[in-house]
Amino acid sequence: MIEVRGLYKSFGKVEVLHNINATFKKGKVNQVIGKSGSGKSVLAKCIVGLLPPDKGEVLYNGESFQGMSKERRKELRQEIGMLFQGSALFDSLTVLENVMFPLRMFATMTVPQMRERADFCLKRVNITGQDRKYPAELSGGMQKRVGIARAIAMQPKYLFVDEPNSGLDPQTSIVIDNLIREITGEFNTTTLVITHDMNSLMGIADEVFFIHNRQLWWQGTRESLVKSDNEELQEFIFAGSLMRQVRKALRGE
Repeated sequence: MIEVRGLYKSFGKVEVLHNINATFKKGKVNQVIGKSGSGKSVLAKCIVGLLPPDKGEVLYNGESFQGMSKERRKELRQEIGMLFQGSALFDSLTVLENVMFPLRMFATMTVPQMRERADFCLKRVNITGQDRKYPAELSGGMQKRVGIARAIAMQPKYLFVDEPNSGLDPQTSIVIDNLIREITGEFNTTTLVITHDMNSLMGIADEVFFIHNRQLWWQGTRESLVKSDNEELQEFIFAGSLMRQVRKALRGE
């Protein structure tokens, strides 16, 4: 579980996040949504320690990140897996070498053990026979799956995913979404997903956090989302005439 308490973040005179309070639950897909520039990615970076908040704190299972020693922060970061928007694979490394990379950096394993773990992770995301290929030889969906395999290589307790379906076709997006959901349940991770994809939201989100006007404007379950009377949330989710018709149908209007 991850808790965010009274978090503020500004860049110069521009306030990006204002008094954010949220709890991201273990074993759940926690999806953070909001317009471009609303502060979603800034929030995620503050949570993982890539950006320091101006005020407030982030707690991992009750332990304040801001109060940790450098050594403890290093240990915690080894418990965090990350899937970046562009997959962020190393072009000069093979598929297998990419998945082994965090193991080489942090794990106390022999090389054969690293290969075995990387093989397991690749099979878990349904990739076989691609070990020696380079990222440029793979489709966008395959690259995302390799990125997921690398993110879970260290058996993380926390999984951060930034726009996993960016640039993917709808069918491949469903495959990636299902993998994220399955891995969250299988490894009992606290999973935080930054997304604009409403199909993903309706498909796999357990908890939804809507960032608007620098604040946490709404939060709740996927089921309660369509019944919410929050105007800004509904305008964001059901933008466009067709989606408004869908909303009415879902609400039984």
